[in-house]
Amino acid sequence: MNLKARKLRSLAQAEVERLQARLPADIRELAQGVPVHFRARPDPDIARELGEDLLGLFSGEAYAEIGETLVPSPAQIHLFLENLWWEAEESPKRFREEVGVTYLHELGHYLGWDEDEIAARGIG
Repeated sequence: MNLKARKLRSLAQAEVERLQARLPADIRELAQGVPVHFRARPDPDIARELGEDLLGLFSGEAYAEIGETLVPSPAQIHLFLENLWWEAEESPKRFREEVGVTYLHELGHYLGWDEDEIAARGIG
């Protein structure tokens, strides 16, 4: 991993941890149970399906679906750091903001919430 990649990962990981610490206790516990993977870009198959400029992705079972799916898969959040850096126009401050918005968006998918519900709960 090169220096830039390590720096982006460090910034992103710190932002996710900062946001998790601000969540209400019950939501924080759920959020901390969902692994966050920091990757440069989406895999080619995902990029073809969802777009090369994808910033984040939730995969697996949503919280409300646990135990209801025929083929369960673990909940995971993927953040695509190179795409987030590009979206932030290579500004560290904007990068942290983009990481935060994207992380909360993907966490909302896990919780079964849309953007309005995230904002209404004061965690957006």
